[in-house]
Amino acid sequence: MKSPSGPTNPSRRGVLPQLVATLASAAGILPQESEETEVEAEEEEPREPIPWEATRDGHTPRWGMVIDLDKCTACGGCVTACRTENNVPMTGPDPAALGTTISWMDLLPRATPEGDAADLLELLPTPCMHCEDAPCTKVCPVGATYQDEEGIVAQIWDRCIGCRYCQVACPYSRRSFNWKEPEFPDSFKSFLNPDVATRPEGVVEKCTFCHHRIRDKKAEVRREGRPLEDSDFQTLPACAADCPADAIIFGDLDEPGSRVAHLADSPRAFRRLEYLGTKPKVSYLSDESLDAAPFSDMDSES
Repeated sequence: MKSPSGPTNPSRRGVLPQLVATLASAAGILPQESEETEVEAEEEEPREPIPWEATRDGHTPRWGMVIDLDKCTACGGCVTACRTENNVPMTGPDPAALGTTISWMDLLPRATPEGDAADLLELLPTPCMHCEDAPCTKVCPVGATYQDEEGIVAQIWDRCIGCRYCQVACPYSRRSFNWKEPEFPDSFKSFLNPDVATRPEGVVEKCTFCHHRIRDKKAEVRREGRPLEDSDFQTLPACAADCPADAIIFGDLDEPGSRVAHLADSPRAFRRLEYLGTKPKVSYLSDESLDAAPFSDMDSES
């Protein structure tokens, strides 16, 4: 009988190769395995949307908005609701005079084709257009602004370096820069929305289509164990929820049966500065009859 410590002991024959392989892997001298891992990662298929992130037929939503000017009374409720929901700071009269106010949703003037002096201007509720081909995302040197998989042009506050290239690139002027640290009166601090972070000095901010509300609705749908429905989102953003005339409709532009997709294809629909090719996902419904001449956009003249 041979000694247990002899060369024929199977336990000792197996330990040495395992030890060598372990040391070699730790020292990084077995690149073949890591290369195979990288190849496998590259060949991995894109993640399919999980049920509560997709619509009934399984596609990922592409969010958009339609604003009906025939219903809009320019009451400003959408502006107030947006400021309150997203902790947009008050800047006071002096910055307003200098044109440095911070606003995510605004009522901007637009010329009408004809009429009396009182009818020459019309106020359009104007959020970020969340363009399909957004110029702002192309100029940011640090990737602080980007378009997510659902079509929302997002902003990462902590990554922004304040170069303001995106402000210059946006043809709709829908980005604001924090020239100073935001200040909120003590009586207002208890009303700040905990779901939306306040932005620091030196960064750009903008409308997000109330992305936090979309996230919360997805969580609710997940708990209910069902896919997303058009009715879940029609008045989800704060501006749409607060509109007393039901003039702002939100939803999935890629869902053929959705209300927003139907209205966006209406003969009354138009998009601001559409000739620039930015493909904005915010559409307007004209309050003029279909036979009337189209409005001239003031932005094209400025």
